[in-house]
Amino acid sequence: MKVLLGVNTCIVTKEPGDPKLYNESLLLHRVKVELIKQGHDVIKKLMYKDGHMVADTEHYIRERKGKWAIWFSDYALRLSTEDYNQGIVTYRVDKL
Repeated sequence: MKVLLGVNTCIVTKEPGDPKLYNESLLLHRVKVELIKQGHDVIKKLMYKDGHMVADTEHYIRERKGKWAIWFSDYALRLSTEDYNQGIVTYRVDKL
């Protein structure tokens, strides 16, 4: 898995040999681990636990001090694992 964190987007690319993922939480956990390896201080959390009015199953990755967050903007339409399994998924990065 290759994770490229930009200003407004986070692009996650599936590399040859990476397994298919069927769980949104597991995918975001692996993205979080890659971001930690890159030196970012991040956590994965359910969005509603931070007071966001979204589905109670939607996860996101945020900087520990709450400066920015990574989330899948098309969550209401499909899961990000569908895009990841096809090769690439783009997450949105917003300042909080």
